[in-house]
Amino acid sequence: MKENQQFQENENELNENQHIEETAEQENAAAGAGSDASSTEEENLETVNAAQLQSEVQRLQALADEYQQRALRTQADFDNFRKRTQKEKEDFAKYASSKLITELLPIIDNFDRAISAAGDNAEIESFAKGVSMIFRQLEGVLKAEGLEAMDTVGQPFNPEFHQAIMQVESDEYEEGTVVEEVQKGYMLKDRVLRPAMVKVSM
Repeated sequence: MKENQQFQENENELNENQHIEETAEQENAAAGAGSDASSTEEENLETVNAAQLQSEVQRLQALADEYQQRALRTQADFDNFRKRTQKEKEDFAKYASSKLITELLPIIDNFDRAISAAGDNAEIESFAKGVSMIFRQLEGVLKAEGLEAMDTVGQPFNPEFHQAIMQVESDEYEEGTVVEEVQKGYMLKDRVLRPAMVKVSM
């Protein structure tokens, strides 16, 4: 009887130990599954964060490129403005006397006519010489400022330099050639100050 009771107790203890082991294994398995799930969630979160970071880097890079292009365009515009302003400043200094010289041209014309007319009269020859000296002096001052009379007779007609007032027949010159200068034309440096009035062969 005692032996049967002892055997039953041993069997109960064995079953209880087996039950404890099974419970522990189940708990360990559940803990392992939870750990795997947590690890997967962390990996997914890291992947999402990396994608968001990459997207933000790309956005900032595009923004930086846009700002760089704007800066380059602004620099180019500024350089063009500076060059244009410098050229305008140089042109202003170069042609600053053009208004004054233009107003003096009729006086030069009158000097020229007076000298030509006086040359035919012996009585006023000395006066003509004096006027001629004044004229040459004035001409020298204006020439120093860059004024040059155009050489027109015998040159092909060019509307940029000549103002045709008449067409005439000519055996000496080809068609479209300046045969006579009615009023002198003048250049101020490399710019036409006044076109020459001319007659052109037809």
